[in-house]
Amino acid sequence: MKINGITDIFFDLDHTLWDFDKNSELAFDKILKLNKVEVDLQEFLTHYKAINLQYWKLYRDEKVDKAFMRFGRLNDTFTALNMVVAEVIIHQLAEDYITYLTDHNFLFENTVEILEYLSGQYNLHILSNGFEEVQTKKLMKSNISHFFKTVTNGETVGVKKPNPKIFQHAIEKANTSIEKSIMIGDGFEADILGAMSIGMDVIYFNEFNQEVEAHIKQVKHLIELKKYL
Repeated sequence: MKINGITDIFFDLDHTLWDFDKNSELAFDKILKLNKVEVDLQEFLTHYKAINLQYWKLYRDEKVDKAFMRFGRLNDTFTALNMVVAEVIIHQLAEDYITYLTDHNFLFENTVEILEYLSGQYNLHILSNGFEEVQTKKLMKSNISHFFKTVTNGETVGVKKPNPKIFQHAIEKANTSIEKSIMIGDGFEADILGAMSIGMDVIYFNEFNQEVEAHIKQVKHLIELKKYL
């Protein structure tokens, strides 16, 4: 079951290593209280998560910019909740969210253990669609930045996964080749199909047991990577 010939492993960060949902919920709990916005947190998050996914797809497809996304996803959430919140408050929430998002840096179970295991045998890299300044803070504050030889993000490259250009850029930056590389991530379209489009090997971090084609390697827990690598 072990994969031969791999020298370089590319990890997605959010929802793969860094527990985005947990850390994001804690940040929202803080900033909503800070800005005196009275709303049921779980109800807010239910709407926000769905709306945020839609905005990230638009951002990934180059249809909206960062500022539009940061404001729009919050504004649309309050609209869905039938709440009237002043634009100045929404802008402040958007700014505060980025400020406080990395106050908590919970990782998925066994993240450090698997990175320690893999780093002894492979060159590890981050390949993310996230914003550069935030992703850097996440890696530093969660104490895992030292595991990675390179960090590539969509904001710096100018295109996002699943665009093949970002995968090619990351491989060149890592001074490796497609044949020697593998992508691990939770985003089926962005990470898995994106990497496969250039002939890169993949392992799908399938935490929620999504149905995928049998030939695609997958794990539900990070520690299961040991059976492949």
